[in-house]
Amino acid sequence: MRIFVAFLMMFAVLLTAPGSPRAMSEQIAAIVNQDAISISDVNDRMRLIMTSSGLANTPEIMNKVSQQVLASLIEEQIKLQEAERLGIEVSDEEIDKAFASLAEQNKFTPEQFTEILKRSGVNKATMERQIQAQIAWTKIVQSAVLSQVSVTDNDVEDALARMQANKGTTEYLVAEIFLPYETSQEASNVQQLANRLVGQIREGQAPFYKVAQEFSKSAGASNGGDLGWVQQGQLAQEVDGVLRTMAKETVSAPIRSASGYHILYLRDIRQISDETMPSADDMKQTIGNQRLERAQRRYYLDLKASAFIENRIGS
Repeated sequence: MRIFVAFLMMFAVLLTAPGSPRAMSEQIAAIVNQDAISISDVNDRMRLIMTSSGLANTPEIMNKVSQQVLASLIEEQIKLQEAERLGIEVSDEEIDKAFASLAEQNKFTPEQFTEILKRSGVNKATMERQIQAQIAWTKIVQSAVLSQVSVTDNDVEDALARMQANKGTTEYLVAEIFLPYETSQEASNVQQLANRLVGQIREGQAPFYKVAQEFSKSAGASNGGDLGWVQQGQLAQEVDGVLRTMAKETVSAPIRSASGYHILYLRDIRQISDETMPSADDMKQTIGNQRLERAQRRYYLDLKASAFIENRIGS
């Protein structure tokens, strides 16, 4: 059942899809180009997030979470619109296959999984829409972003050489929740949310990995915020400074950087040695993944910058 809850979080669904006739007839939370996101879209997603993440279901928490939920819905809608612009389609067979895979990973048949979703108040059609959006974005990245990413032999050799030079120094197994902001007003709201999330995590009311899956915008969010092994100086200066002071298996207070607030969970600490050195192939994969993550994030931010977005419930 734990895996089932995790996948519910990864595919936290809307009971009314943005842009649908029902959504258009309801009070509107936001306009994204030609599509609308309704208040009920936000409330449905928020209720599911509160249930699956373990956050306390209080008016204060709901108020803090609402803007982050709306931001996620806006991001999803922008990605779906880009897929349509590029002529990228997701077939019913692809959606059915992904749904069946989710069911199998949770040790259910598709029929059993559908029934469990129904009992949880989740409409299968809305989950299928979420699956469609994720598959569509993967196709966008493959067709429009992947070609921008390259890793040369020199890149790998330089990275391995730096690790060799740093043998004996400390590296950290880190997970992160990253909450971005774009304006000073957003920064204040995000800080309040970050403080509340840290409090809930430290009190044991909300597991770190579940909160990361729901809220984080950093690499590894879908894997509970896992960043893997991080060397000293690899993260932003503000974040790196705090990381060096943390004890194993602790959660940091929110750390403000130029682009957002970071919450760290330090899972383990070790010294770089010959035994921990990655192979050339592993290093190439790591560098490639990091560059692809940055490239697709830039691609999305460009889409967002050029989109017409009207937030009708404030910030």
